[in-house]
Amino acid sequence: MPHPVDVHVGTKIRLTRASRGISQQKLSEMLGISFQQLQKYERGINRISASRLWEVSQALGVQVSYFFDGADGGEGHEIEEISTRTIELATQINQIPNEAVKNQIVGLIKACT
Repeated sequence: MPHPVDVHVGTKIRLTRASRGISQQKLSEMLGISFQQLQKYERGINRISASRLWEVSQALGVQVSYFFDGADGGEGHEIEEISTRTIELATQINQIPNEAVKNQIVGLIKACT
């Protein structure tokens, strides 16, 4: 059974990668690992070393500490409940080439909430 912190870190990697529109294949190439290994990291099946986590943080443009935010149970359950629909929406928005259109869509979403 994977450790809850490993699952949390893996979930944060998956969500950050997906929200930036980066495929598992692309990120694994950036890291010099197989996409199957990245899948294992994202599911928390394999623990990720400190040096590899640092490489992931550099590739995704976040601080290493970001992956541990909420790991103490504060926001961890909420993160794991993010739906596939949310990830798909973020991915689609990131694929829009026109920044002004992206900003208008994000503004519309904010206005609706």
